[in-house]
Amino acid sequence: MHEPADHPFDAGVLPEQSGNPGRVIASLALGGFAIGTVEFAAMSLVPYFSADLKIGPAAAAHAISAYALGVVIGAPVLAIFGARFSRKTLLIALMVFYGAANLFASLAISYPVFLLSRFMAGLPHGAYFGVAALVAASLVPQNKRSWAISMVMLGLTAATLLGVPLSSFTAQYLSWRYAFGFAALLAFLTGFLVLKFASHNRKETSSSPLTELSALKNRQVLLTLSVGAIGFGGLFAVYTYVASTLQEITQAPHWAEPLMFIIFGAGMVTGTWITGRVADRNLLATAAALLILALIMLVLYPFTVHTLWLMAPCLFLIGFSGALGLPLQTHLMDVAGRAQTLAAASHHAAFNLANALGPWLASVAIGMGWSYTASGFVGAGLAFAGLVILLLLIKDCNSQRNASVNATGVHTQLLSEAPNQR
Repeated sequence: MHEPADHPFDAGVLPEQSGNPGRVIASLALGGFAIGTVEFAAMSLVPYFSADLKIGPAAAAHAISAYALGVVIGAPVLAIFGARFSRKTLLIALMVFYGAANLFASLAISYPVFLLSRFMAGLPHGAYFGVAALVAASLVPQNKRSWAISMVMLGLTAATLLGVPLSSFTAQYLSWRYAFGFAALLAFLTGFLVLKFASHNRKETSSSPLTELSALKNRQVLLTLSVGAIGFGGLFAVYTYVASTLQEITQAPHWAEPLMFIIFGAGMVTGTWITGRVADRNLLATAAALLILALIMLVLYPFTVHTLWLMAPCLFLIGFSGALGLPLQTHLMDVAGRAQTLAAASHHAAFNLANALGPWLASVAIGMGWSYTASGFVGAGLAFAGLVILLLLIKDCNSQRNASVNATGVHTQLLSEAPNQR
């Protein structure tokens, strides 16, 4: 069953009867792959562009933070100012902008220019994934929305398996610049495919900057974003220090590092694939299950890092829990009302806050003298905090549902009594 035309989510969507939904979703997934390739690969490219641009590795790592800052700033700002445009036009513009920023990075002749280009590349990130999720979900029946979103996000997670190793290989044997140039090429291709396959949405009558800003007053939206911003930080707390843990604690051979990252990426892809097929049955219960899985694995992680055979499945399952974003994204569609674009884009800004929060807290623990295994305990604390917020969200949802049922019952009773009073 499709959503009724007057549903808030349906306002200004791409009608599924026009065009080819499969081609549109595949095109959007390609954009996710383009973004994911350099987002995840940038960390492994630090030694290469730092040497070329004559900057120390520690200072060069600020380019990672610049990108995340761009995401956090760009997601809400572009969502608000892009509210008046059709979603097709907005998607194309975001991909062209992203491609130009990465082309700029590939040609950078100094570190300040490169740093600016990475900040610029982060600006369209959240808005792109937010709008792409809305478009993909609008092309399928309501009970398959999470599946459609998972197909878009599969491009992002697939980048950890294919794009990142390809970028590393290119940096080693050609130049790190080709990795950013490749991402730019994929972004331009995505824009062309969206132009070719997607249809323009119906006239948007309710979307405006002020309408989008109403999301900031929605308690359900704010709680959902908080779950992602805090609960997801645990994954990044561990992911950031996997290489250091393998070197200092596990004392693993060099071949183990790329293998562990591939296993982690395989967990993310598997989690995205499976979660996309079951989440619509109960969105918040699925989110709770993923957070509980993350909590358990993060607690166990410090006890597995002494042997690869225990560490590998633990990392796989931590990566699996990374599918948390899917049910949260779909739930936002249900509660954001007319502020769909800002809520969806802010979802990805929240996850980039998690990307900053998790590693920072882990670095504080390590700086206090704890070993790299502390990243697991820090991550577990964040997952637990995210679970607590999720339980508050579920309680709030139930309260609103009960209030709605009671109000409907009173209204029905008044209608039934009216003829008797006459």
